[in-house]
Amino acid sequence: MRDRGSVVIIENKKVGLIKRIRDDSVYYVFPGGGIKKEETPEETAKREALEELGVEVKIKECMAKVELNGSQYFFLSEITGGTFGTGQGEEFIDDNKGKGKYLPIWVDVEKLSSINIKPAEVALKIQFL
Repeated sequence: MRDRGSVVIIENKKVGLIKRIRDDSVYYVFPGGGIKKEETPEETAKREALEELGVEVKIKECMAKVELNGSQYFFLSEITGGTFGTGQGEEFIDDNKGKGKYLPIWVDVEKLSSINIKPAEVALKIQFL
């Protein structure tokens, strides 16, 4: 896996996540994706927020860096434009190469510990913000 940039968006005690349904598995991830050669992790996070969620964001700070098959950066961000849930990235194409479904959703911060969220250590940090 290549290095990744992801956004952590918290509004009204809810976190914007992607619900993944793949084969018989359901889990949740932070919106994000692989860093392109010419991008910084922050630029990747912004691009992925627009592609996956349909929103423009302002990066506030890097709240976590997780090393797992590469470096994964998680940026605390705030929505500055767009409409949540209107992403037009390749994830939403009908034939997305067997990668399952991607559903943008809001999840209550207090429920993060009861869902299968990846990576769990980032969800844990959110609960203590």
